[in-house]
Amino acid sequence: MDRKILFTDLDGTLLNDKKEITSGNQEAIDEALAKGHYVVISTGRPLVSARIQAERLGLTKEGCYAITYNGAQIYDTFHQKTVYGKGLPRTLVKPLFDAAASFDLHIQTYSDTHVLVVKDTPQVQNYSRTIHIPYQVVDDIEAAVTEDPYKFLAIDDSHEKLLEYQKTVLSAYDGILTSFFSNDAYLEIVPVGISKGFAVEWMCDFLNVPIEHSVAAGDAQNDIEMLKAAHIGAVMCNAMPGIAEYGNYITKADNNHDGIAEIIRKFIL
Repeated sequence: MDRKILFTDLDGTLLNDKKEITSGNQEAIDEALAKGHYVVISTGRPLVSARIQAERLGLTKEGCYAITYNGAQIYDTFHQKTVYGKGLPRTLVKPLFDAAASFDLHIQTYSDTHVLVVKDTPQVQNYSRTIHIPYQVVDDIEAAVTEDPYKFLAIDDSHEKLLEYQKTVLSAYDGILTSFFSNDAYLEIVPVGISKGFAVEWMCDFLNVPIEHSVAAGDAQNDIEMLKAAHIGAVMCNAMPGIAEYGNYITKADNNHDGIAEIIRKFIL
């Protein structure tokens, strides 16, 4: 059998606006797995949140994986083990947090179980509530981060302020980190070379699936590299402006109306 592999973003793609999976999407995913195909969650979320989502969606069967932190950590949800990981140097924690404070920007990083912040803000409260993992306010962020972090995330309603932080602070670390937006308010900061596109290529190689058998589905800027890397880049019709040009298929149904089921039935089954 020619096994195929589906890479799907969560928010705005697999999940509807209520952060739930539609029954149509669930049925199509279950059918694909039953026929031996691979289904890979691909998200900017931390592993602890992706694991919760995978369990809730029944994506812990054989053939299920999770790309987390935009590709910095890849996890086998069936065997419950990390198969790939690349972190940022811990030495970046203090300068990036200090610079964010000078911009009056919220910034966060992660432990295995919590979002880590130095100040309680509406941004982290909303983020924690949305992805269902707790946050921890720490006095000494350097001491709290005990291993090289997979990701930093700066959040602000002012896209211009985030762009300025990206331009004046993050550009000094070219060759160490890369940054991009997952939406206008979220600036993702990950190790250089890391993206969902890198993860697509790595997973196909790891599972010995020809890239010609890969399908990716997404809706946002952090999905662009994934859409370009996969053989079929399926862009949700509800995608952010400018994303459609990076795919080669646009869904007729949005994330609230079984858009992923449409993709699975057209390209996987």
